[in-house]
Order: sequence, then C-alpha cells, then structure tokens
Amino acid sequence: MSVVWTIAATMLLVAAILTMVAILRGPSTLDRLVSLDVLIALCMCGLGVWAAYSLDSTVVPAIVALSLLSFVGSVAIARFRVRDDQT
Repeated sequence: MSVVWTIAATMLLVAAILTMVAILRGPSTLDRLVSLDVLIALCMCGLGVWAAYSLDSTVVPAIVALSLLSFVGSVAIARFRVRDDQT
C-alpha cells in the first residue's frame, strides 16, 4: 500500500511543478491567476492524501479553509478583473 501513497505524492508533486511553470510563463494575468487556483487545489489534494495516509482528520479544517479562500478569491478575480491591454 505504500507504493500507492508514493505514486500519489509523486503525481501531485509533478503537477505542482508544472503548475509553477505555468504561473511563471503565463502570457496574461488571468492565466497566472487560474494557475494559482490550480496550485491551491493541488495543495488541498496533497493535504487530503496526507490525511488518508496518516489516518489523521485534523487537517480537514485546513482543507475547508483553503477551499473557501480559493472560492472567494476566484469570485473576486472574476468580478473585478481588468483587461491587461487597458491602461
């Protein structure tokens, strides 16, 4: 069963690295913000994998807090976004 946890952690790590590349290379601000949302979702998935691996449910409030913060941030970005080409 340890192989499953190792594979899950490796896949999350590779996805986080690729997301960081997308944040750094994003052609627009909106692309970077969407990539940041993906990175936050990957952090939540990592916490979920850790909770399942360690059989410890004390990280569930952190997952809920991250999800609420990500949702509010996404809504605020969608509401108040200004185009990059405008000055």
